[in-house]
Amino acid sequence: QVQLEESGGGLVKAGGSLRLSCVVSGTTFDRLVISWHRQAPGKQRDLVATIYTTGDTTYESSVQGRFTISRDTATNTAHLDMNNLKPEDTAVYYCNVKIFPWSEGDWGQGTQVTVSG
Repeated sequence: QVQLEESGGGLVKAGGSLRLSCVVSGTTFDRLVISWHRQAPGKQRDLVATIYTTGDTTYESSVQGRFTISRDTATNTAHLDMNNLKPEDTAVYYCNVKIFPWSEGDWGQGTQVTVSG
């Protein structure tokens, strides 16, 4: 059974930084496509960043250049480094992992990020 443990959220002032972590267990980490998503109050859950098994990455345009997604195979952990945070980045952030692109994948419990203006 796949389990995801997220951490690293919190309250930060605009311009600040946070690092989110997602520890993965119960599956083969190297085979996973890992993504971070976020959901603001009253809005749909949106894709923020993806890292593939090759190490290639993609980003939503509003976070390009500010956020960095990475994966650490030694600790089975994915990270999302967020710099120059803005109030509009405020949301619950979720980690998702999947082996097959067409599958729903597995979700973490979410971690709250709040950016004060």
